[in-house]
Amino acid sequence: MTTKDLVLIALFAAIVAVLGVFPPFTLPLVGVPITAQSLGAMLAGGVLGARRGALALVLFLALVAIGLPLLSGGRGGFGVFLGPSGGFLVGWIVAAYAIGFLVERAWDRLTYVSAFVCCVAGGILLLYLIGIPWVAYAAQIPLATAFWGSMPFIPGDVIKALIASVVIVTVARSYPIIAAQRAS
Repeated sequence: MTTKDLVLIALFAAIVAVLGVFPPFTLPLVGVPITAQSLGAMLAGGVLGARRGALALVLFLALVAIGLPLLSGGRGGFGVFLGPSGGFLVGWIVAAYAIGFLVERAWDRLTYVSAFVCCVAGGILLLYLIGIPWVAYAAQIPLATAFWGSMPFIPGDVIKALIASVVIVTVARSYPIIAAQRAS
């Protein structure tokens, strides 16, 4: 791992933290807040690639776990991982890796549509596959209730995927970080 890799990982961990400045909106049924920070997972994976994107989220969540109030609403500490949103938090690492993996595979033909599909597959579908069962467990509610209670998040996540796809393609065209990683 180079110094450049470490800087990019730290930079994207900081971007995820900055996205936490936007106040959360918590849906009453499931207790999981709507935040801008899941956009950070999409951006980290799509811009940095699988390995560095996932490591950026590992760094961010390690800082949260030791108590820094970096999550939206000023939350932090290990306890947040045990609450209803814990599965989604850990899922950010997997989502960033998956999005990065898919973007790397689509690199030579990357378009806004393919970047959007990568963000939806990793940042919504996969993330929900990890997060929803944890919501059901942590909140002690049936899985179906957790599933249906999470559906109001989909429109916002689609908007985040659209924003991320525009940023990913724009960065790929102007400063192709993943291409440079593949070349080295």
